[in-house]
Amino acid sequence: MIRNKSRIHSGWLIALITLVDTLSSCWFGYDQGVFAGVLVSDNFKEQFPETLDANISGITSSTFFIGATIGSIVAFVFGDKLGRRRTIALGLISNLIGAVLQFSSYHLPQMLVGRIVNGIGIGLTSTTTPVYLSECVKSHYRGRLVGIGTGSNVTMFALANWISYGLYSQRGPFQWRFPLAFQIVFFFAVAPLLLLVPESPRWLLLAGKDQRALEVLAQLAGKDIPIDDRIVTSEFQSIKVAIDLEREDRTPIWDVLCFRDKTHNFRRLILSCGSQFMQQFSGINALGFYLPTLLTQVVGFDQQMSRLIAAVSATVYFSSTFGSLFFVDRLGRRKLMLSTTILLGVCQLIAALALRQSDADISSRKTMGNLATAMFIVYHVFFGIGWASTPWIYSAEVNSLGWRTRGAAAATATNWLFGFVVTQFTKAGVDNLGWRLFLMFAIFAFAFFPVVLFFYPETSNRTLEDMDHMFIQNPSIFVFGKPDMTQRRRPASFIDAETQRIGSV
Repeated sequence: MIRNKSRIHSGWLIALITLVDTLSSCWFGYDQGVFAGVLVSDNFKEQFPETLDANISGITSSTFFIGATIGSIVAFVFGDKLGRRRTIALGLISNLIGAVLQFSSYHLPQMLVGRIVNGIGIGLTSTTTPVYLSECVKSHYRGRLVGIGTGSNVTMFALANWISYGLYSQRGPFQWRFPLAFQIVFFFAVAPLLLLVPESPRWLLLAGKDQRALEVLAQLAGKDIPIDDRIVTSEFQSIKVAIDLEREDRTPIWDVLCFRDKTHNFRRLILSCGSQFMQQFSGINALGFYLPTLLTQVVGFDQQMSRLIAAVSATVYFSSTFGSLFFVDRLGRRKLMLSTTILLGVCQLIAALALRQSDADISSRKTMGNLATAMFIVYHVFFGIGWASTPWIYSAEVNSLGWRTRGAAAATATNWLFGFVVTQFTKAGVDNLGWRLFLMFAIFAFAFFPVVLFFYPETSNRTLEDMDHMFIQNPSIFVFGKPDMTQRRRPASFIDAETQRIGSV
């Protein structure tokens, strides 16, 4: 029996890997929330008077998304060459440089460069850490562990809003420089942990490092588990056969783009990207970046009350996101997306109608404004439960091993690209469309229901190697009415296929 001598193993090792994803997600969430408060700071507007123009303000916010899109593309191209840990490390260094450039800025060009560099780092880490975690944990709690990262993301989003509210009475540069400088804390929290955790065993097998992959699988299995243990070798063989089958089916990129490969990699990439597109066009970042502005301009609250409501809404949001951990594996990904997209549409529709009535009847402005504000808060409850975590979990699961980093990178790039689009047009939309902006988001949310219903297969309670079998056996793009594609419980045919994979080696 060949024993693995690592001191960190099993639950402790999984906890450390989860912490890497969680703390990286914390940085991601903090960066999403911090700039809303920065933009409305009096000293910031004095230091950067160009941002008083709505278009310049939008560009200053959304350059972060441009950088994140670039970071995701870098992960798409180089992620499988670098490996999971090195890609994350590169992202952390980029984040650190971007943070320093931002809080030390005295001129807008430096701020914009800092936003882009910070975004590149977040693009790299937000693409890679969910994939890294999903490749290291078992299927029955994979959704919950990846969901913890998203919950932590939203927790830091809430913290950024509370810091903004707490600094409201401050005058001078501290009001906005401190929140931007605070994010450096995350670098020193994540970097030491990254030195303690091993590379993903699935990436090691993909890179041809079979012996090291066996050692990591044994390390993940438990204390003093030998690398020739039956559980370890069975998982090793199942992953290796899946990789070999994928390599045998390797087809030219044009055939992949035309859906001619057996494992339907491009279709799976589209599903990943589609989930992130739907997340963005439900309107979450319109509220995340501009809620204080919306409450001031559209609803009529003063700046202090607007900041307070934004902070309360963010707190409700993070609480509901952790509530999603209860549902994501119990209901499955499909049911959670289907049920909550309707509820998001209802919230946006009621908010739009309330603001319309407020415009039509000035005497009802306070009542209708309060109703719209309540709907924005309830919206965050349902978004936190259904859509905050699920697209990130889904894109880390649905792609094949050879395309997992690419699929996650493309999905993350989609999130950032359309986050840029939504953030860029929100301020102009508020100025020119008013209540109609929220009606538009309601229509989008209702339209997403049939998309998920007909095209999105279930991925919970499946091993990552099950995904290839699922798409090979069900080549049609339509999944509605097919139990193997939609049921939450792992189908018996998937268990049989795994037994065959293990027995074929």
